[in-house]
Amino acid sequence: MKPNLHLSLVVLVCLLPAAIANGQILRGGSYKLEGTTFTSSSATPLSNGVTDVVVSGSTIWLGTGKGLSRSTDAGSTWKNYYGTPEFGEEDISAIAIHNNDVWVATAHSTTVSGTVFPEGSGIRYSPDGGQTWNVIPQPRDFKNVDTLVNDGVNFIRALGITTTINNITYDIAATDSAVWITSYAGMARKSTDKGKTWQVVIIPPDNLDHISPIDTLKFDVSPVGGNFGLQNNYNHRAFSVFAENWSHVWIGTAGGINKTTDGGISWVKFNHQNQNVPITGNFVVALRMQSFGGRSVMWAATRAVDTAGETQGVSFSADSGLTWKTSLIGEFCHNLGFKDSIAYAVTDDGIFRSPDLAKTWTLSGTIYDKTSRERITSQQFYAVDRQNENVWFGGQDGTVYTQDNNVTQFGSSWTILHSAQPLPSARSTYAYPNPFSPDDEAVRLRYPFVKGSGTVTIRIFDFGMSLVRTLISNASRNGSGEYNEIWDGRDDKGRQVSNGPYFYQVVIGNEDPLWGKILVLQ
Repeated sequence: MKPNLHLSLVVLVCLLPAAIANGQILRGGSYKLEGTTFTSSSATPLSNGVTDVVVSGSTIWLGTGKGLSRSTDAGSTWKNYYGTPEFGEEDISAIAIHNNDVWVATAHSTTVSGTVFPEGSGIRYSPDGGQTWNVIPQPRDFKNVDTLVNDGVNFIRALGITTTINNITYDIAATDSAVWITSYAGMARKSTDKGKTWQVVIIPPDNLDHISPIDTLKFDVSPVGGNFGLQNNYNHRAFSVFAENWSHVWIGTAGGINKTTDGGISWVKFNHQNQNVPITGNFVVALRMQSFGGRSVMWAATRAVDTAGETQGVSFSADSGLTWKTSLIGEFCHNLGFKDSIAYAVTDDGIFRSPDLAKTWTLSGTIYDKTSRERITSQQFYAVDRQNENVWFGGQDGTVYTQDNNVTQFGSSWTILHSAQPLPSARSTYAYPNPFSPDDEAVRLRYPFVKGSGTVTIRIFDFGMSLVRTLISNASRNGSGEYNEIWDGRDDKGRQVSNGPYFYQVVIGNEDPLWGKILVLQ
């Protein structure tokens, strides 16, 4: 689940009738090729808010607060798709790579009657590694309730999803024969024709632990009940998906973990209620598989829904779901990654590492880049993947990577990629991000320094030019270059400042002060 997009569990009941009444119904499977994408290039991604990291061979893909970014040279340079005709200024909510196929889900926030909701804005598909893109509308249905045939035996009613509100794709999995998506209010769906058409995936309702074509079934596929008289099934609110191959697919929902071994015809469900040693909670926000030494272990980031005894943590199974173990109880885990036998869990409290199937964990400490002298100011991390010896992480305050092998101990040396533009001159300064929200991030004050020019003092003033904070005073610097200092939006007494404009002063040696402006906006 992507942290930058607000999610409501109740809005669908209210919005569907209005959406139908206003005629907001998809009128066919629009599917067009936009042609070659003209991207911008930079030394870093465009945003320090990173919610997706996906590695495919020599290519690294990031989903960020400013769209999609791609590097083919181990992070030295980046191509950014933000502002292109295909991507516009949309947020990235999911990325999946299979061979040369690249699947990217987009979304944004929208306001309805004064309340902010996430809205899916479709899927971008590239058949050639990101050179050209097809723009696919967010999958919706033609009418309120359809009748679906399950292998010609059972007729299952399905709620027609006619709105894009809360219909946001949080995860994608691709195989040779199909692409699978999980879209919360849009349920789980798959396409076997490269996104031209989509079919609702029929998984068990809340009251059944498994389904197959030979069963006598009578239920409807709907994430909510409400005015339509349909069932309210947490298990049809889909968030995560992982495909081992065309036949073995796992889907995580607000009702547990679902697994098929026949391409989606039959399903078995694992949740907090139907296991002797259950998963921590039924809200499954991520699914990933670890493979090493001939073993396969399915891991899940699991949270509580509303049942007594549920909590948040990680759950894992080494026997295809027959039995489960849990770990990191109480931690809000967003995703998982692996390097052979090593597992990484990215959480609100930092990066956890386990070399022994969750028997022991170590937590990353301060993440500091000795070369750039940058440090990460937020412990919240949302994404992880591995490229050769490097393990990549994305979070609230940027993209980082470190080596993890027999020679280099994990976390002993970090590289931090912070979005920043070079200073236009040796007598200039700027602040980024600007405006900034102290609740979400820190602001960095960028300034030039030439070795031997003296010490540096930086002060923050309010609009009336009263001193608010002295960030550094007579601080020495080791060499020439561009430096960043971090302000967390607090005054000298540790109090968070109020919204409004602030000025900062950079005094380097005996030179005239440099001045810049910051806008604090919560």
